[in-house]
Amino acid sequence: MILKRYILKEHISPFLISLLVVTFVLLIDRIIDLIDLIVEKQLPASIVIEVFGLSLPYMLALSIPMAVLVATILAFGRMSVDREIIAVKSSGVNIYAMLGPLIIAALMLTGLMVYFNHWFLPDTNHRLKNLMLKVAYYKPMTIIEAGEYNHLLNYTVWCAENTEKELKNVLIYDRSETRFPRTIYAETGEVIQMNNGNALRIILKNGEMQQRNEREPGKYSTTKFSQYIINVKDLGNRTDVFESGYRSDREMTYRQLTATLRDRQQELDTKRQEVENLGARIAAGSLSADPFAAQTEHRRLFSMQQVALSRVQELEANVQAMKVEYHKKFALSFAIIIFVMVGVPLGLMTRTSGIGMAFSVSSVIFLVYYVTLNMGEQFADKGQFNAFISMWFSNILFFILACLLIWGSIREKRLFDMHVLIWRLKHLRSRKQAPPDEVVH
Repeated sequence: MILKRYILKEHISPFLISLLVVTFVLLIDRIIDLIDLIVEKQLPASIVIEVFGLSLPYMLALSIPMAVLVATILAFGRMSVDREIIAVKSSGVNIYAMLGPLIIAALMLTGLMVYFNHWFLPDTNHRLKNLMLKVAYYKPMTIIEAGEYNHLLNYTVWCAENTEKELKNVLIYDRSETRFPRTIYAETGEVIQMNNGNALRIILKNGEMQQRNEREPGKYSTTKFSQYIINVKDLGNRTDVFESGYRSDREMTYRQLTATLRDRQQELDTKRQEVENLGARIAAGSLSADPFAAQTEHRRLFSMQQVALSRVQELEANVQAMKVEYHKKFALSFAIIIFVMVGVPLGLMTRTSGIGMAFSVSSVIFLVYYVTLNMGEQFADKGQFNAFISMWFSNILFFILACLLIWGSIREKRLFDMHVLIWRLKHLRSRKQAPPDEVVH
């Protein structure tokens, strides 16, 4: 029992360190993605902290399984290097028989991740989406950068100064209405977002507009104004705050996802039956004695069938995406057990106590796992593969790999020995010389 507790204890520190390092790496990647938005919007520290705080849960969904893999490889690699594994085996004890507490801890962590991925993570994803919608509306004046030509569809806007409250010395080239651009100058201006971020209203004050006459290009007209409004429409970045209560599949808890999936599946079955019934009616209508009436009814029924078919395709894609998300959350949770099974023999077979090597091996394994998972998700979203098989394929593949590695470690196989590798790098000239016993063993 002492040995079992010792093996479990050896995983705690590596797990916590690995979790901090992996999460920090993912956080740096998130910072790079958001740095432009933070600078552009000049967000206050409170909003920045909230954005990163709400981004942290989905990083943990990835970093926890990887930290488990790193900790397992590191713990058993160190025990192998320090001859502790040899001491255990020489006592007639099977090292795999001592993994009970570690497996129980992995099962408990898996259960925690199931709850985390299905209940906690969707709520934080939903809150993060709503926060990013608010950020999109934060300080609309920052859209116009002073001293630069800002292109907004058919308008080019330049200003000498942007005080965040007003634009000063504004110059606009308007190509929206005539083939000759209108030149508009104003002493001050203000930018307001409209139509849920899909349009801008630029309010100009105390200025003049110069316009060339289309019929007589040599003539110009100048119009002075105290206030002039320009509406820039259809920017293509609509964000509807009135739908902030709407949840995508990644923002649905387990109950919401299963309930929505059940409703969508029922609607899909109903629509499929409707398409079949309309098809039967179209076929029966062709037998009518009145050709004109038959043709009119055929067009009507065919139009109804196309609408129903369009809805069927939409529902099929929606149902498939929800099934993929459902299985993906479970698959990522159970990856912890798979990574423990992979990490134990890898640590025994690589004989490395260095955290760098453990991270390198773990990164390669996790990269292959995540790429396989993403490829399965893409194929499943397109309806090319079953959602369950696509999402669990990575776990099945690495389970087979774990069984092969366990088989190899029981037979004292080694992938590579870091001490032997380092010794050979130091003795490249004497390639035929065998490494000494203290290095090999």
